Formats: sequence, C-alpha cells, structure tokens
Amino acid sequence: MSDHSHPSLETKAHAPEAGAAFHEFMQAFESFREANDERLGEIEKRMSADVLTEEKVDRISKSLDEQERRVERLILKEARPALGGERRPAAGPSEHRSAFERYVRGGDEQGLRRLEEKAMSSLTGADGGFLVPDETETEIGRRLAAISPIRAIATVRMVSAAVLKKPFAIDGAQTGWVGEADARPQTTAPQLAELAFPTMELYAMPAATNALLDDAAVDIDRWIGDEVEQAFAAQEGAAFVNGDGVAKPKGFMTYPTVDEGAWAWGSVGTVATGADGGFAPGEAADSLLDLVYALKAGYRQNASFVMNRRTQASVRKLKDGDGNYLWQPPASAGARATLMGFPTVEAEDMPDIATDAKAIAFGDFGRFYLVVDRQGVRVLRDPYSAKPYVLFYTTKRVGGGIQDFDAAKFLDFAA
Repeated sequence: MSDHSHPSLETKAHAPEAGAAFHEFMQAFESFREANDERLGEIEKRMSADVLTEEKVDRISKSLDEQERRVERLILKEARPALGGERRPAAGPSEHRSAFERYVRGGDEQGLRRLEEKAMSSLTGADGGFLVPDETETEIGRRLAAISPIRAIATVRMVSAAVLKKPFAIDGAQTGWVGEADARPQTTAPQLAELAFPTMELYAMPAATNALLDDAAVDIDRWIGDEVEQAFAAQEGAAFVNGDGVAKPKGFMTYPTVDEGAWAWGSVGTVATGADGGFAPGEAADSLLDLVYALKAGYRQNASFVMNRRTQASVRKLKDGDGNYLWQPPASAGARATLMGFPTVEAEDMPDIATDAKAIAFGDFGRFYLVVDRQGVRVLRDPYSAKPYVLFYTTKRVGGGIQDFDAAKFLDFAA
C-alpha cells in the first residue's frame, strides 16, 4: 500500500490568458465588495436593503462565480498536456504500454496475452478487458487529483485487495510516565475496532473514431485520461460527499452527527448557528469561529472549509465586527479563496443552506476522509455496439469513508 500526494494547480507563472482572467476576477470582486458595502449600509440605516441593491449584489456575485470558474478551467487547461506532442519518455514505452496501445488502436490482443503468460498472472478481468499500463493509470490518477475536490484534500491509498481494513484503538493508545529505575506497570489492553473500506466499480465509456485511433500523433494514455476524467470526477465527487456505501463509497455527510458537546467516536460533531436556515443576525462570524475552535489544534493547522458554490456566495457577503470581509479571494491564479484565513474547497454535492442542513464542513480532510483506490484500471474495447465508433468500457475500483471522526466538524444551520 502506498499514499499518494496530490499535485497543486497553483504554479509560479501562468499563460497570459489565465492571468487576464484572474485580473478580471479580482475586478469583479472589487465591484462586489462595493455593492455589498452599499447593501450593508442600507441595512444598518433602514433595517433592510433596497431591492435593486440586493439584485445588484446577487448579479455581481454570480458574475464572480463565473469568473472564478473560468480561471479554474484555464489553469486546468494549462495543466493538461497536448493531445499530441512529446508522448514518449526517453527510454521508450514499456512492453505493457506498447501491447496495450496495439490493442486500443487495432484490437490486437496477442501482445497482452503473451504478457499474461510471461507473468503467470491475469491482466484480464472477470468481465473482460485488459489492465491498462502503469503510465495510463498514473495519467488518470493525476487528472482526478486535479479536478475531484474531495480527492484533492483527502488521503488517497492504493491497495491490491478488494477491501482495506484499518484497525483503531477506541480508547486511544495506553501510555504513561515512569522514572528511570521505576517498574514498568502493565498498560491496559486497548479496545480495538476495525474500519472497513470496500472498493466499488466506477466506469466510463468514451468513444473514438477509427480515424483518431489510426492517428499515430494521438497519445492513447492522455486521450483516455482526458475522456474519462470528467465522468469519474463527477461520480466520485457525489459519492465522497453523499454516497450511501451501497455499490459506491460512503460519503462523509451520511454518517451520524451529534452536537459537539456530546461527541463520541463513530459520529461527526456539529456546531449550531443559533438560527434555523441561516446565521443568527450579527453572529455569523461568531458561528464560524465556534466551528473553527470546535476542532482540536492538531487538526486546525491543515484544515479547510468545504461547501458548495451557493453557500460560498452567501458567506462571501459576511463581515467581522471590525468591518473586514471573512471571505477573501485567492492570492493568485490557481490558489484557493480563504475564509477566516483557512482555504475553501468547493464541493457542489454539499447541501445548500437550509433548516438543519450541515452546509459547511471544516476539518483536516487528509486525516478525516480516506479514499481507497484498488490498483488496476481496465479497458474493454468494443467496436461493435456503436458502429462506426469504437467504445472503450473503462473501469476502476474506488472506495472511501471516514477514518478519523474527530478530524472535522459540521456547521448546522439550526437554532
């Protein structure tokens, strides 16, 4: 088993197009701040804002979201290599990769079958198809790390078995202090329990024309990675947040929750805002501060806020008691916006702000949530079902679940 670090989208320099888009985003944020200041001033004077001012703030906020998405798309576009170009390492392709490419381009299975015999192991799955070479699997994993929001901040572990079982001590490790010459008393036997993270099958079915497959300039690894990334990322993103654990990973929002004052292992602690379906008037900053400090110091140093775009639009309007905005834009193209100094991560599958909704999560997701990838991505070539196109039934097995219930807390929009 091995842990994988995730590449950041932030780089030292970006193409002029991305830089220009980020400049437009910052201009939109300045316009938003001016309009929202006007709205807050009207509320302070008349206890309510003018309808036209509210509409203006919402319109600029939506524009700000569009500008942010545009910057993200341009940064991702820069991160992707061209479809053609330098596609082979200096040492040349591996034997597996060469055989796999012949299979994808022309349906030649002989090379992969010979590799099976040579390795005395099966490269095929129960439903057919062949294992992709390491280069292709790495390409798919790299792309998913860049665009799947929860995968980008969680711990990702590669395993070869169908289920990862992880023991943990319910009462924590038994320790104590003793002097140099003192007898070492026997510690109490720890109570151990086991977390199980089964992997489930995720699939995508990109299609290609024969002309594309015949083009030697097209890099098969990158083409498959490009085709399956959005499908895999969308399905993963939904499952990591709200998956029920049946034929999919178990999402962190589906575990039991309990008020932080009564927290116990096996549930996620919550902090209430004090108002149903929103923040208590004038106490939004206090609610967020309570959420931050509900988390132990050891988790806070690597913590992030997780919410959807609509919740972020609401949080963007908030100020502290000194008139400073709690939400701040990214410092540069490719960086993350911050809330109260902590990075914000957008996960569209998080719930909207509503009564009793846990719309904001805060925690160290690297310790909170575990993504389990089973080694091996498989591809089954199907030239018959959608003539004249060739379909590629691409599957990977992935699981997920909470591994440390104390590493994150939810903000509950309830009294």
